[in-house]
Amino acid sequence: MRIIFPAAVIAGLLVTVPSCVSPPPEPPRPVPTFAPPPALPPAPPAPAAADWRDWPVTPGTWTYARDGRGSRAAFGGTRLVMRCDLAERRIYLSRGGSGAAPLAVRTSSTTRAVPVRAGGGGGTSSVAAVFTPTDPLLDAMAFSRGRFAIEQAGAPTLVVPAWAEIGRVVEDCRG
Repeated sequence: MRIIFPAAVIAGLLVTVPSCVSPPPEPPRPVPTFAPPPALPPAPPAPAAADWRDWPVTPGTWTYARDGRGSRAAFGGTRLVMRCDLAERRIYLSRGGSGAAPLAVRTSSTTRAVPVRAGGGGGTSSVAAVFTPTDPLLDAMAFSRGRFAIEQAGAPTLVVPAWAEIGRVVEDCRG
């Protein structure tokens, strides 16, 4: 029995030793290379919404100031300026540009084309529409639901918020 016991132990060890040794690792698989997809043309810009009230608002804010001539509300620096001239009792609505085409003013309650004349000064090119302080279009701009739009052929459309500065200039001119 003594001879069998060590032989059984040796045979058991020979069976278990190979199971403890791991096989050599497999070589890494090559990463497939693909040709880049062909370049797609850029997507066309999204069409403007049919309703002007859905157009994005022009970047900028309104500012208000009084001076010796009257008061002034300016949007986006000088993109759109509403000025009350107290001596003339006139309100001027001006924007950058140089065309003779009328301004189309769109509010939530009305749309109207207003004639323009060359304005500006100080080396800037602008056009201006002239209003009496009692013109109903001024109230329509001041009380438009959230925004109003100023369009002119050959110039970018301005969609501006209807903030209190507009009403302040109108009321200043009405006295």
